[in-house]
Amino acid sequence: MRIVSILFLCFVLFGAGCSGKESDDRTSADIIFYNGNIITVDPDLPEATAVAIRAGKILAVGNDSDVRTLSGDQTDQIDLKRQTVIPGLIESHAHFMDVGYTKMKLDLTGAKTWDEIVILVARAAKSAEPGAWILGRGWHQEKWIEPMHQEIEGYPVHTKLSAAAPANPVYLTHASGHAIVANQIAMSHAGIDQNTPDPEGGRILRFEDGSPSGVFLENAESYILDLYSNDFSNKSPQEQKRYEEKAFDLAVQTCLDNGITTFHDAGASFETVNFFHEMLDAGKMSVRLYVMLGASNKQLAEKMAEYRIVGAGDNHLTVRAIKRFIDGALGAHGAWLLEPYADLPSSTGLNTTDLADLRETARLADKYGYQLCTHAIGDRGIRETLNIYENYTKKDDQRWRIEHAQHIDPTDLPRFAAAGIIAAMQTNHATSDGPWVIKRLGEKRSQEGAYVWRKLIDSGAVICNGTDAPVENINPMANFYSAVSRKYSDDRAFYPDQSMTREEALKAYTINGAYASFEEHLKGSITPGKLADLTILSDDLLTIPESEIPSIKVTGTVISGRFVYRASGKTE
Repeated sequence: MRIVSILFLCFVLFGAGCSGKESDDRTSADIIFYNGNIITVDPDLPEATAVAIRAGKILAVGNDSDVRTLSGDQTDQIDLKRQTVIPGLIESHAHFMDVGYTKMKLDLTGAKTWDEIVILVARAAKSAEPGAWILGRGWHQEKWIEPMHQEIEGYPVHTKLSAAAPANPVYLTHASGHAIVANQIAMSHAGIDQNTPDPEGGRILRFEDGSPSGVFLENAESYILDLYSNDFSNKSPQEQKRYEEKAFDLAVQTCLDNGITTFHDAGASFETVNFFHEMLDAGKMSVRLYVMLGASNKQLAEKMAEYRIVGAGDNHLTVRAIKRFIDGALGAHGAWLLEPYADLPSSTGLNTTDLADLRETARLADKYGYQLCTHAIGDRGIRETLNIYENYTKKDDQRWRIEHAQHIDPTDLPRFAAAGIIAAMQTNHATSDGPWVIKRLGEKRSQEGAYVWRKLIDSGAVICNGTDAPVENINPMANFYSAVSRKYSDDRAFYPDQSMTREEALKAYTINGAYASFEEHLKGSITPGKLADLTILSDDLLTIPESEIPSIKVTGTVISGRFVYRASGKTE
């Protein structure tokens, strides 16, 4: 390591003869971090104590004495006090604007009963103007500790919710995002009654008389969401813009506080992309965004050539991927399975996008040079997606992705590596979903194919990691802990033989995320010439006792060599 470091420094300091003297300001670093524990994720130089940055890029990596020879009169030298530095964390699958929007809704993630949620809504209704929407997110019926007085297929019904907010439309989004529960006034305004049909790829849960229970699964959500969107569009342009900007700012700050330097946004409309350009031009886009377009084939065919962009604003905005859905979520019985659900034998889940439609998306993606990223959770959904992908991905290095890939039939596991298909997974889903997955799939199917990271890695497949925020908490250390332990909060583990090693988990959050967005030449490791994106941690996530991993704090976030988040008193 020392030889590599000195050779590189001699190259940089050629005019100074590598004499060890301070370099002049034409070759000196803008900032030097020293006295640290630097985990580079670069196999040529895996560990170091110092890193130098110039003009937003990594200038040198090595030991303190060598790297500090790059100091000049204007160099800012920062003592890391033995804190750990890793490449800037890459959130490989989440929903950017929703992270911000969710912070402006009722937080239902901590509710332990349906009655607790009803009380939260009743309190909100007391202070809300009549007719104003009440929104919430994060409920999950499998996590409640008391049974509901009335339910259908394990879901709550609207009765208590409607009584709690009789003058305000309410819709509350399931933690997965694949189900909502609405109150009576929301359904009435949307024209929903016993005669409303189930849409293709969706279901309305109903009472025995056929009237809606208030729960809308998968594509049926649009009945309520379209009403809300229409009401929102009637607000003044100024009100709409303020709301969007507040959500954007909240999402940016959430990322930076958590050490996230790049965010893969899993599905944005063309209008949202236009808004991102506005924020970029206004200098508000601190975090780097890799955006997947979420649009119909008709819209894509009309606009995708115009919207494809790589590395705008000093690599802060890239739009070169498409997000589609083939099924729903396990929690909502919407994941498309080869065999029926163990706890709902009448159902194999939902195919939410017609296969012919998805094949056309694949054709468009191939034609216009886009990466295709398809939400596929159930084993049938994954198999059908693989069948479509293999017509294209075997031709060249397309790096198409299957988002989530939560339950894979064992016979399909080798197909990922064979066709170069990336598994974009979220390790916290395993520990969040684990307590009820066996209920959905049964013991045999769960063991063979549920969240099988070890099997995928051993087969040669690439896994990139994310949190699916706001579905799960964006906290990367909690997610990292899930990857290496697969433990629930009570210390039980969900098939721990499928855990990642700590080194694999770090790669999944850094260099693999960069690879999954065609950016491994720019980021993902602390390597000279790459972007100076760094995450500073309070402890060494590779060596700290496993049980203490969730306690690791992000103490600094650096993008392009500039602090965008800094915990006070942690560095000097």
